[in-house]
Amino acid sequence: MTETATTGEVRDTPLAEALGERYLAYAMSTIVSRSLPDVRDGLKPVHRRLLYAMQQLKLDPSGGFKKCARVVGDVIGKYHPPGDVSVYDAMVRLAQDFAVRYPLVEGQGNFGNIDGDNAAAMRYTEARLTAVASALMDGLDEDAVDFRPTYDGTEEEPVVMPSAFPNLLANGSAGIAVGMATSIPPHNVGEICGALSHLIDHPACSVDELVGLMPGPDFPTGGVLVETREAVFEAYRTGRGSFRLRGRWEVEKLSHGLFQIVITEIPYQVQKSKLIEKIAELLEAKKLPLLADVRDESTDVVRVVLEPRNRTVEAETLMEQLFRQTDLETRVPLNMNVLDAESVPRVMTLKEVLQAFLDHRHVVLVRRSSFRLGKIEKRLEVLEGFLKAYLNLDEVIRIIRQEDEPKPALMAAFELSDAQAEAILNMRLRSLRKLEEVEIRGEHAKLSKERAGLKTLLADEPLRWRRIADEIAAMKAQFGQNDALGRRRTELGDAPSAVVVPIEAFIEREDITVILSEKGWIRAVKGHAENPDDFKFKDGDQLKATIRAQTTDKLLFFATNGRFFTIGGDRFQRGRGHGEPLRLMVDLPNDAEIVTVLPYRPETRLLVASSGGHGFLVKSEEVVAQTRAGKQILNLGEGEQAGFCLPVEGDAVAVVGENRKLLVFKLEEIPEMTRGRGVILQKYRDGGVADIKLFVLAEGLSWKMGERTRSETNLLPWLGKRATVGRMPPTGFPRTNKFT
Repeated sequence: MTETATTGEVRDTPLAEALGERYLAYAMSTIVSRSLPDVRDGLKPVHRRLLYAMQQLKLDPSGGFKKCARVVGDVIGKYHPPGDVSVYDAMVRLAQDFAVRYPLVEGQGNFGNIDGDNAAAMRYTEARLTAVASALMDGLDEDAVDFRPTYDGTEEEPVVMPSAFPNLLANGSAGIAVGMATSIPPHNVGEICGALSHLIDHPACSVDELVGLMPGPDFPTGGVLVETREAVFEAYRTGRGSFRLRGRWEVEKLSHGLFQIVITEIPYQVQKSKLIEKIAELLEAKKLPLLADVRDESTDVVRVVLEPRNRTVEAETLMEQLFRQTDLETRVPLNMNVLDAESVPRVMTLKEVLQAFLDHRHVVLVRRSSFRLGKIEKRLEVLEGFLKAYLNLDEVIRIIRQEDEPKPALMAAFELSDAQAEAILNMRLRSLRKLEEVEIRGEHAKLSKERAGLKTLLADEPLRWRRIADEIAAMKAQFGQNDALGRRRTELGDAPSAVVVPIEAFIEREDITVILSEKGWIRAVKGHAENPDDFKFKDGDQLKATIRAQTTDKLLFFATNGRFFTIGGDRFQRGRGHGEPLRLMVDLPNDAEIVTVLPYRPETRLLVASSGGHGFLVKSEEVVAQTRAGKQILNLGEGEQAGFCLPVEGDAVAVVGENRKLLVFKLEEIPEMTRGRGVILQKYRDGGVADIKLFVLAEGLSWKMGERTRSETNLLPWLGKRATVGRMPPTGFPRTNKFT
């Protein structure tokens, strides 16, 4: 049940309906009175009240400073009661030249810095308005805008500023309301003025034409805008989008061929201290192997120095790593969701925002002109009364001296209005001199001319738009020229080309020896170990294979089920201990074993073969697996297992069967495939392959005999076609039927 505040009536209301009404009221209050800026002046209520309170305190750009505590006290006491902390935070931000493109408040004292340090307490800092803020409020005392009562009804505050400065686009805005948000980056006022002038001259122009004149945001901290032009155009056409922003950097040459990278500008709203902390964390975690050190040499100018690992490091590759892993590259959102002239929130395009500003300036011009015309009319009325008085000065003096009620007498004698008679009666005696009459006639002529001009202006709309164009040109001359304030700070760069950073660049490169045991335990030790006897294993386990590699290598594991598994060299446990089971790293079935381990080398070929004597050649790129489940390459027949995987070296193949028959044939007889069972390498009646070797035919075939190596150069008896039986091997060939 709810009770009405006026009558005390109690009525039944569903809870959902009551909550909906109240939440909607809260949402609209948040949207209109707190979070979204007005499209006309680009200010939220707290900023508008803050600037108005400072103007009332006469904190003009040419005047002195006052304590911020005094300003905040006036704001929360008269206009904005939520609290002093929020008001002071808003004031501090308006004074930070790294947060606001065109500061509205000039601060004296500690107002924070780009490292994220907070401002000093309000009792220590002082402030006054800037010329930009004065331009925003120019015309407040000339009935340029409406006023409304403050929260307690004792004061009045402006509903919107006259805004002779395009603050919404120039300084941007950000806010989160209920169910909606706004995010508008800052822009260059000179470019905005160019777009406004173009829109006045060509009202039917497209958004793309306007974007050509103001091609993107201009952030106070500089940086490089690297968004594609198509994305920029689309964002301004729809009022929604985002811009990719990168820090600016340069290479400084040092002696002996060394160099260092210096970051001179960081992206907007990125705290420099946190950025450096993030780089240091990545460096500590060895995720930036190309970087040796980072240090901050900043003063009032940003200077972050990066030392590469060595002179062979490519600066572009190192910076690409930083762009991908840190806030040196950020995305700045664009969501031009603002309150229009009717205080209705909606998303506007760039043209709509510019047109809304121009329409507001047109309304302000008409109201100020009408206000000035009214003032001139009243003054001319008084001056005409003075002139009548000078023409009949003696009679005026007589009436004033002799009449008990001189005012009606004057009005009747000279056909004066009430205001004219009152002005004559209030005239000082010193004003009766002849020189004063001359000045009054001169003022009358001047005001009459100004009145005629104002009437012409109010009657001629094209003339009013020309006046607005002149105001915009004057604003551009004041704030948008090529000086420290007006020059563009954010470089408009091209969208970066796809810099391919190999995964190896994120891993510290070092030599390792990967050790695989018979029971499938795997680990790595630093360096290239020479003596296998130094390796320790669990009881009942022994060495199966050692592979010399680097942490940046991929290792290929070929299993008896014909599948390849791929593991990065940086994933193996280091140091002492037994490592970990290989089956925890890949999905190796229990009935399968690892046949061969070898480092992945691009653009090489492998010979894979089954125990039954089938095989084919495959490019190494084709066997790299992307998942734990591996990649099936060699299909197996009934009773077969994958038994061999050899890097292709030489031009001939030697195959010896379990039947002790040796066959030598040319490598070119084996086809290259991506997967399958392959072709017959050697024909058997019983058994299968015992061993396979690739070699250079001209150098002969060699095999191990204990500590010695035996070679056979006359291979004609064993040289034949693939898939034939072969002959018994030369005398002295090992009884194990193995080449090694």
